[in-house]
Amino acid sequence: MMVRYAAYFVAALLPLLLFRWFAPVSIGEIDFWLLWLGAMILVALPMVYAEIALAYRSSAAPVAGMQTLTREADASPLWRSFGWLAALVAIVIAALVISGASMHMLQALSSMQMAPDVMPFALSMGLVVIAVLLSLLGVTPLPIGLGLMLLGLIFGAVQGLPQINFAFTGVSLGEWARAVALALVSVGAGTGLYWFTGVRQGEDGTRSLRASKQVLPIWGLQVVAGGVALGMSSISMPPIAQLLYGAGVVFVAGYLLHYAAQQLAHRFGILLSMVAVLIIALLLVAVVPDAWLAGILVVVSSIAALLLSVFAGWQMKISHLRKSLNFSNEGLYNLWRIAIRLIVPLALVLALIGWGMTWIG
Repeated sequence: MMVRYAAYFVAALLPLLLFRWFAPVSIGEIDFWLLWLGAMILVALPMVYAEIALAYRSSAAPVAGMQTLTREADASPLWRSFGWLAALVAIVIAALVISGASMHMLQALSSMQMAPDVMPFALSMGLVVIAVLLSLLGVTPLPIGLGLMLLGLIFGAVQGLPQINFAFTGVSLGEWARAVALALVSVGAGTGLYWFTGVRQGEDGTRSLRASKQVLPIWGLQVVAGGVALGMSSISMPPIAQLLYGAGVVFVAGYLLHYAAQQLAHRFGILLSMVAVLIIALLLVAVVPDAWLAGILVVVSSIAALLLSVFAGWQMKISHLRKSLNFSNEGLYNLWRIAIRLIVPLALVLALIGWGMTWIG
């Protein structure tokens, strides 16, 4: 049963996991909210359609599915790199959120006079090991993680919600870059998670549903969860709330590492894949600063999303995706095809340029 609703758990969790890393300095920027909503419609929505359509067409997870789809489309094996990049993105997300959670958990324990005498990176490495062990449980950590994170936010909300003063500010390419980044993390674009959960739903007997019918409920949940997460991204949580939230993050990271290991297992076998995932995640939390991890996530997920959009829009046969999506009318399919072929790649390129200008500045 949990497999059937895995996509909805993922949709609710991704904004809660990542919005604190990419929210603007001032949450009250009305123009930023509008840019984020525009990115959710123009970038995120077509990407979710593409992922689920490719899942239906390939009947396999991203790494194996891209091999099938590239052969079917007679496309270059280069496009198969999406599957490997998607696995890397999941590991980077897990490392980033675990690193942040360990810092906040140490702060919470310190305020409770219970802080252990360990460095933050040491605690992060210990939490990575726990997350890898939790990855053995498959989908099970998702609802547990969501419940713990929501409990933390509720405790924080009881202490008082953040005061937001809304105002219009100047729109810039850097602001568009942040909006697109938030849209990408809202939907997990570039991770292949909805592709993976779509295939797993098929194993649970739900593939008789049209792919297009599954997208809007998932996307709608992402918009709601994203709006809540954005509005609460600056909330101040008491120590117990930080501990609950951090524990939930570790559970969710366990699922992300499970997903990454399952992708690598297609080539290397499950045991070697789990060892590789553990080593990569440990190195990321021990060596790479959080700000760099966030930058790596932006670049790698944007490249993966760009690969997926170009492949779905320009390499796949029109008849194959039309059949997989099974829209109620041809006009909707044509709108999606224009978006995935032109609007999404252009928006992603502009966002990468905006991030580059921000980092240089």
